[in-house]
Amino acid sequence: MLAVAIVFWVCAALIVYAQLGYGLLLALLARVRRAPHAGGAAAELPSVSLVVAAYKEEAVIAEKVANVRALDYPADRLELIVACDGSPDATARRAREAGADVVLELPRGGKIRAQDAAVRAARGELIAFSDANAFWAPDALRRLVAPFADARVGYVCGNVAFVNDGGTNQEGLYWRYEMWLRGLESRLASVTGGNGAIYATRRASYIEVDPIMGHDLSFPFNMVKRGWKALYAPAARASEKMVPSIEGEFARKRRMMSHGWPIVLHGGLLSPKGYGPLYALMIVSHRLLRYAMPFLHLLALLANLLLLTTSPVYVVTMALQCALVGAAVLARWIPARVLLVARYYVLTQAALAAGLWDWRRHGTEAGWSPPEGTR
Repeated sequence: MLAVAIVFWVCAALIVYAQLGYGLLLALLARVRRAPHAGGAAAELPSVSLVVAAYKEEAVIAEKVANVRALDYPADRLELIVACDGSPDATARRAREAGADVVLELPRGGKIRAQDAAVRAARGELIAFSDANAFWAPDALRRLVAPFADARVGYVCGNVAFVNDGGTNQEGLYWRYEMWLRGLESRLASVTGGNGAIYATRRASYIEVDPIMGHDLSFPFNMVKRGWKALYAPAARASEKMVPSIEGEFARKRRMMSHGWPIVLHGGLLSPKGYGPLYALMIVSHRLLRYAMPFLHLLALLANLLLLTTSPVYVVTMALQCALVGAAVLARWIPARVLLVARYYVLTQAALAAGLWDWRRHGTEAGWSPPEGTR
């Protein structure tokens, strides 16, 4: 039983490290290591092309255009491009009526190809990206482009807050922790992941990736491999309506991971070439271990079952695992916060495995649709 015990304790240690220990390690490193010196201030604000890829966004696109027009940024240095990905509704017409500078009506090819087309049409020195339902604070664009004063910076993502009007989804709690981790990663080296609500690249650093591989995961590590820094600008703030229910969040993350697993297994994330030692540790800790989490949990559970009669310690650890699953089930009928957090955790871990199953079983389409309840 020694080998089984080793499997159990290794899995348990990796779970605790990935979920809690990694953040504590980053916080410790940030205290003892001086932050890298940033470049000087830019002489003037750079010209920016802000790209919004849109599919079936007629309900929100006019509001999004108005939000961009209200940004505290010189109008003559800001170009708004709405790239309609074969949208069958009135998205393109409403974007034009609202005042978008360029509206591209493209054949259906997926979000990534719509963004690629917009970048080719863009005139700005920097290319910023946002979702149609993400609304930026007035100073968000100024804050987002500020790190590009350092010539080494190729990518910057901002801070998105998820809004939930009375639903059960606990994504906001997780996301605040995630943003804290990215702040530490950015201070020490580069971020390992971004978000689709608010980010930007240099024209020279933009990468055309496989259309099933989204920018959020593929851009940061690819920037690092190419010699750029990928940073987080916490003062560049946006807000976005989240999926209301935990079950809806499970479906969203399942779809996201059907796009994420190809990046992990075939998109170069696993290759350490171009990573420094610290960034490699970040990739393993924040990405690989996180994506391995459902399998680590399953191995820990199976090993615990085999060890159940060998020591009272394993009775306690089994009780803890059963309590987590039981709380997740109970939250279906008793929406207490602690139970909802347990349900969110269990279903989001399951979504990682389900996304892998979906991709391996029938592949991943490049196209996308707005998640229900987010518009």
